[in-house]
Parts: sequence; C-alpha cells; structure tokens
Amino acid sequence: MKQLMKQLRHNLQDLDKMLLLASIIFFIFGLLCIVSASSREAVVRYDVSMYHYFFQQIKMLGIGFIFFLIIINIDTKKYPFWVAVAYFVILVILIYLSVSGTEQRGAKNWVRIAGISFQPSEFAKPIIIVSLASLFDIFKGKLKNKRIPHYDMISMILGVGLIIPIIVFFQKDFGTMLIMLTIFFVMFFASPILRWEKIKTFLLLIILGICAAALMILVRGHIFSEAQKARFDFFDPCSNYEAGGYQVCNGFIAFNNGGIVGVGIGRSTQKYSYIPEPHTDSIFAIIGEELGFFWCSPLFIAYLFIIKRILNLSARANTVRGKFICLGVATYIFAHIFINMGGLFGVIPLTGVPLPFLSYGGSFAISLIASLSFVQRVHIETKNQKISIGGRI
Repeated sequence: MKQLMKQLRHNLQDLDKMLLLASIIFFIFGLLCIVSASSREAVVRYDVSMYHYFFQQIKMLGIGFIFFLIIINIDTKKYPFWVAVAYFVILVILIYLSVSGTEQRGAKNWVRIAGISFQPSEFAKPIIIVSLASLFDIFKGKLKNKRIPHYDMISMILGVGLIIPIIVFFQKDFGTMLIMLTIFFVMFFASPILRWEKIKTFLLLIILGICAAALMILVRGHIFSEAQKARFDFFDPCSNYEAGGYQVCNGFIAFNNGGIVGVGIGRSTQKYSYIPEPHTDSIFAIIGEELGFFWCSPLFIAYLFIIKRILNLSARANTVRGKFICLGVATYIFAHIFINMGGLFGVIPLTGVPLPFLSYGGSFAISLIASLSFVQRVHIETKNQKISIGGRI
C-alpha cells in the first residue's frame, strides 16, 4: 500500500499540468452551465431541486476521478489484456441491449443501475481507441513488411474498430456511431498499414456498405427511421418547425437573443420548454444566449488549446500505442464538438451528442475523463523515459 501511494504521488507530479488545469476549469465551468440550463427543467418538469442535475453530474465526475487515479497508475504495456476484457464486456452488453433492451431517448443503448442510467456505448469509445492503438503497436513491425500478407491483421483491426459502431447503428444511435466511425477512420488512415492496403480496404468497405444498405432496403424497406430522416432536412429548420426543425430553430433564436454580449447568466428564455432538455445536447444554445458571442469565444480557444495539447503529446510519445491513444482521444473530442455544434448551427443534421466538458451526461463525463487519463498516462511514460535516458534517475 505504501509503495502504491508513493507511485501515485510520483505519477501525479508527472502529469501534464496545463492539460490537467484546462480540463478542471472546463469541467467546473460546465457544472455552472448545467445549473443555469437545467434549473427550470428540474423544478417544473421533474419536480426536483434546481440543483438536481448539478449534484448528479458531480457524482459522475467523482466516479470519473476514481477511474483517473486507476488509469494513470497502469502501464500502457498492460492495456491490451485489460482493454480486451473491457471490450468483450461492453460488446456483450450492447448485443444484449440490441435484443432485449428498452428504447430510451430514441435509442436502445441505456442501462439503469441503482436508479442511474448509463450508456455503455459511451464507454466503448475510449475502449475502441486504446484497442486500436494496442493493435497498431503489436503489429507495427509486420504491417510495414511488404513481403508478408497482412489480411489477418487488417481483418482484426477492422473487426475491433467496426463491430461496435455497427451494433450501435442498429440501436438507433446514429450520432454515437458517427463519432466511433470518425475515430476509427482517422486512426486507420494514420496507422502503420501500407498506403495501398489502406486504399484497397477503404474501397472494400465502401462496397460492403453499399451492399448492406441495399440489403436493408430490400428487407426493411428503409435504412433510417422516420425520426432520423427528418433530421436530414436541416437547411431551413424554422420552415420545418413542426416536423422536426423546432430544436435547431429554437437554438437559432437563442443565439440571436444572445447577440454579442448575451442576456445575462440565468436569464435565458429558450430553456423554458422551447429547447427540450437544454442541459444536455443543446446546452451551447443556452450558453450562447446567456453569454453572447463575445464571452463564448474563449470556449473555442479552450477547445483548440486542449486538442492541440493532446496532439503535441501524441507527437512526443515514444511508443506507437501512445501516439495513437493521443490521436484517438483528440479525434474523439473534436468529433463531439463538430457534430454537436454543427447540428446546433444547422451545418449538419442534429444527431444528439453531448458537448465535451459542458453537457450534462454521466456516461460521457466518465468516458471523457477516462480518455484524458489515458493521455496523461502516455505523457507520464514519455516524460519518465526522457528522464531515464538523460541519466537523472
């Protein structure tokens, strides 16, 4: 126990302090935004305290902190075993939910434990990242060797990266599937796999995707549900208000109300039943209304700082798995930001994914903290190796 505490103190000292500080400040700011955005919803709709979601989110951040302490103390060399176990467990749960789960918020990927709902598919995102990074690290030498076939290795990589997104698609969670696919393809095209093999594999996946889509149309008569189809009509949401454009249209109204300097903290009008569950996927519309363009600008700078910091850690990492863990996490955060804000601004269909650090959501908060913890562990190992090479320990 004494040795474990000593190791923990040592690892805490070796964390990337700037990334840690930025993350903590962002999470604290997110808690304040959740209080403002959820106060009316909590009291009027659910008859609970206006601070209900605030305290619920703190609980989830506490669980995430426990995962943080565990992850930063596990050597990345041990990741393949533990992540394989986690991957298998998540896969079994998702298959079970696909068959026997009940639909909640339009998707069959929720589990309720001790009165709290969790999304196993959220936990799958960092697991997919670390799984792919581990495979790239294990196969790196063979994948670069042009004299041996790579079909078995590439097949394993495709299986690990695509099985869960396919299951999530059939659970009607298009946004989560899209983020998983974004993570997979960014990591795949950056991988040690030979360029011509990447192209052949990508073309094969396109052909298989077209065949799968044709089969679904023949069997089910459609690919997307009616609710999903409605979201593709996003070009002029206010003209399609009653048929599905109300959420984006009310988001536009919120941004317009906010203007340059905002209406003031706690004074949003769009959180009063105009935007459904404004503390979750649409929280930035409430932030934009209350703070305005000027005071929201630092949020974009903070996002850029965090993503750039993680990419820098990826470039400095001394192992293939470390590089790809950081790349995957940076992609994960960017994909959530782009899909969330792109939907709110009417640039892409609104798919309902949380905004990093700001949205209410326990599963996503734990998943995000775990992902940042993996990045911190990579930094710890990179820093320790440089110190060791320098001869200071």
